[in-house]
Amino acid sequence: MAAEAGVNVLFDLDGTLTDPGEGFVACVSYALSRLSCRPYAHDEIRRHVGPPLEETLAHLLEDRAMIPAAVAFYRERYARLGYLENAVYPGIEAALRALRSAEMRLFVATSKPTVYAERIVAHFGLERFFRGVYGSELDGTRSNKTQLLSHLLGRERLRPESTFMVGDRAQDMLAATAHGVHPVGALWGYGSREELAQAGAAAFCEQARDLPPFLTGLISRRAGTTG
Repeated sequence: MAAEAGVNVLFDLDGTLTDPGEGFVACVSYALSRLSCRPYAHDEIRRHVGPPLEETLAHLLEDRAMIPAAVAFYRERYARLGYLENAVYPGIEAALRALRSAEMRLFVATSKPTVYAERIVAHFGLERFFRGVYGSELDGTRSNKTQLLSHLLGRERLRPESTFMVGDRAQDMLAATAHGVHPVGALWGYGSREELAQAGAAAFCEQARDLPPFLTGLISRRAGTTG
């Protein structure tokens, strides 16, 4: 089937649409405590927001064999409380509304399990802006962002050259460039400009509220260079 025309925008969830720092730190700390592992300062844990959970735990646990148990304990608390210890970034809702009004197709693309991503998006009333929420499976399938984007692009029949990936971590930029999607670094999140640039970010947006005119400008400039 032919790919659909028009502009598509893929959004990372953690660190781009919402700030999950409080819940992430609390749930990781809970998992480490249940396993009698040494505790970490909150800032040490917080800097790992974004990558797949297993990658974070691999950095924090001395014994990688404990990762499955740590994931289970993390999700035990996350399903009850952690997903609520979260906040939509200022300017996001207005930005999504403006992008939808401009007839752009919006999707969530996150390494977080889809079951939790959908719950978060619905909890904050953001589901009305998105045509789909794409995440991983609980067994880790598609937690790799590059694999996730391959699935999303194929499932939705999106043209990479007409698609933008907005995210705050290296994984978002690397996945976008791997598929010919335009990588846009979200500087209001957890990743630094340096991290995003090294991973291939082609443009950087400072504030969520600036995203609609920022993307419109990028689209106009690209149309000018290809016209």
